[in-house]
Amino acid sequence: MPASGSSDVRALACPHTTGERADAARNRARLLEAAARLVAERGAQHVTMHEVAEAAGVGKATLFRRFGDRDGLLLALLHEVEGEFEEAYTSGPPPLGPGAPARDRLEAFGCALVERAATDGDLGAELVRQMVYERRRTSDVGRSFHRHVSDLLREAGADGDHDMLAHALLAFTNFETADYLRNTCEVPVARLQATWVDLVRRVTRRPVSGTPA
Repeated sequence: MPASGSSDVRALACPHTTGERADAARNRARLLEAAARLVAERGAQHVTMHEVAEAAGVGKATLFRRFGDRDGLLLALLHEVEGEFEEAYTSGPPPLGPGAPARDRLEAFGCALVERAATDGDLGAELVRQMVYERRRTSDVGRSFHRHVSDLLREAGADGDHDMLAHALLAFTNFETADYLRNTCEVPVARLQATWVDLVRRVTRRPVSGTPA
């Protein structure tokens, strides 16, 4: 699967925002770089706003003014580190990226999410685990995931409400669900991925192996 959420934070040094003063842009980049480094080293649950400001050499008031609160900082960092994965599923090689049938891309997308949930050191996964469900689903990353699944369902010719079907499918990849099944029920990752593929094939009416079309 494509790498995503890497602990290499050098890419965060170049802010993508436009219309910022140079000093504000530098502060933003320093804060995100420091936050990414601390999260990668210690885990998001152990990182405080004070520690991020101190590591970045920026005043705590500047940090709160820039991001509002800890969740705001984590969301901004999530947006940065998810760029690699977004590029992979929007313009990377198939089957995750364009060039493969929509159903194959949808299968690959869900399998990648399941694998990421089980991968130690995935910074994106680490950040998402620290956010309340509503906030992460309404984030740019959450909306992008939902739009992608909905679009692929439509392209694959799935019957029904593509928007609601996308919500239903993505519920299976929630970290709460994936972590419970893996850690409590001891379901292996390969079985979770096979279940995702089965769901996609049923929703898109692809015949399951050994059954008539």
